[in-house]
Amino acid sequence: MVEPLIQARRADPALIDAFVRQGAHPLMARLWAARGLDGPAALATGWGAMIPPARLTHARRAAELLAEAITRRDRILIVADYDCDGATACAVAMRGLSAMGAHVDFLVPNRFETGYGLSPAVVDLACAHPGGKPDLLVTVDNGIASLDGVAAARAAGMEVIVTDHHLPGEALPEALAIVNPNQSGCDFPSKHLAGVGVVFYVLLALRAVLRERGILAADAGPRLEQLADLLALGTVADVVRLDANNRLLVSQGLKRIRDGRMQAGIRALFAVSGREARKATAQDLGFFLGPRINAAGRLADMSLGIRCLLEDDEGRAMDLARELEDMNSRRRELESAMREQAIASIDAEAQARAASVCVYQQGWHQGVIGLVASRLKETYGRPALAFAPAGGDELRGSGRSIPEVHLRDALDLVSKRLPQAIVKFGGHAMAAGLTLRAGAYPDFIEHFDQAVRLLSGREAFEPRIDTDGSLESGYLNAEIAGMLQTQVWGAGFPAPVFHDTFRVVHQRLLKDKHLKLYLERGAQRIDAIWFNRNVPLPEHIEAAYRLDRNEWGGRVDAQLLIEHARGA
Repeated sequence: MVEPLIQARRADPALIDAFVRQGAHPLMARLWAARGLDGPAALATGWGAMIPPARLTHARRAAELLAEAITRRDRILIVADYDCDGATACAVAMRGLSAMGAHVDFLVPNRFETGYGLSPAVVDLACAHPGGKPDLLVTVDNGIASLDGVAAARAAGMEVIVTDHHLPGEALPEALAIVNPNQSGCDFPSKHLAGVGVVFYVLLALRAVLRERGILAADAGPRLEQLADLLALGTVADVVRLDANNRLLVSQGLKRIRDGRMQAGIRALFAVSGREARKATAQDLGFFLGPRINAAGRLADMSLGIRCLLEDDEGRAMDLARELEDMNSRRRELESAMREQAIASIDAEAQARAASVCVYQQGWHQGVIGLVASRLKETYGRPALAFAPAGGDELRGSGRSIPEVHLRDALDLVSKRLPQAIVKFGGHAMAAGLTLRAGAYPDFIEHFDQAVRLLSGREAFEPRIDTDGSLESGYLNAEIAGMLQTQVWGAGFPAPVFHDTFRVVHQRLLKDKHLKLYLERGAQRIDAIWFNRNVPLPEHIEAAYRLDRNEWGGRVDAQLLIEHARGA
């Protein structure tokens, strides 16, 4: 395996000084400056600092249409997506619209039967919905690419409102309204809203319209901030960039969770995942709750995850969360086996010359290939795609990318250079999916690698770990670890990773797969752990690590979570 390049982020000293003069802790000032923050406004977490709904193109139009549908008592059907963002977006839409008097239900596609988004097959299911044929379909976290589906819905006598955040193609569906910060002509300052964020904004606009029309009294209506826990979960789980507006939304959700003011399903998910809600972090949402919701969409039917998020009875919510926990355990087993098969199948010599990674095996599970692609991207430090059989003469692919390569643009380039090979594709810069004709797979690998080289201007990539340099010795303690945990870290605003040299005083294996370490730096000694590493280290190492709190037997100590280490 190629050793990763360990590279320190740069921080403007003048910016660090400015943050310190404004009262920031010196370490936080350094971390904020290294992440490009330019002042206190970027750190605001109060609702008053949120970008107003009026800035989101067509949110007002969608709100007016929804207000009219509510007044007429039209049947509204939410068409969701089968990932955590789609599930939380559906739960937010259901809870918000119901509270404003809508006659509303939901439908979520099955990835193995009807595919992604509002397809004609999903329209057929909508027409046969047990609650009666809907008058209005509202997509959440999908729909921007559903040209045929929207046309089919309208032909069947149903109108459509699209709420989405994925990048649009050359043509847009003929919906009554399209709310998407990434559509042409939308000047919404944050292009990184998740699908749940988009529909939350539409609900804010709808409440304002209902107040203006006298349907709701001024300042009356549902307290939509009560949905912030769902909003935070979907935003973090979809790995969208945590810009200032998204950090605000996630901060509000985490505050509610820590205060115990959360949906019953969120509380149950914390319980089954063994996490403490009163100490909730963005990492809990992304690495513990999100995967349990996603497991339903990956292995079965996302309606289970949505029902968990909609359930108000604590007991029933816990039963649903336990089902999700069982699914997630099966997902982990599948993912582990597929990841090992993928790495074993890669020709090391050929991969050393490539700018991308593509893998496929006949027996793989469609619902888990995105996770395999993510692991390969992390391992090789380059864009990765994993494929599984999709029935007939087609393969289903899922990809993850690196900052240097816009994945959807790469697929778009391949589709133009290799006509008829890609049946359909969609996504955004860092993640995308596609359906590929099986016979085109060998040619696709070659053309995708060429597209990656062309778009990045590079012939190869090496794994890279970005760090925040050395951690001052006085900060290597549990108090600083706790301070770091209170911040909202995530995509585009990465959690701090530090880089220092240590002496290995003692090391042993835990459960035959995790390396437990006792390290020394100067006069300091500290515990550390390197998960999924079973090879001993030399006595002197340089390590990239995260600072964490370890609570055990009533004691709270600092420990290091090793990201990578090698001989010093």
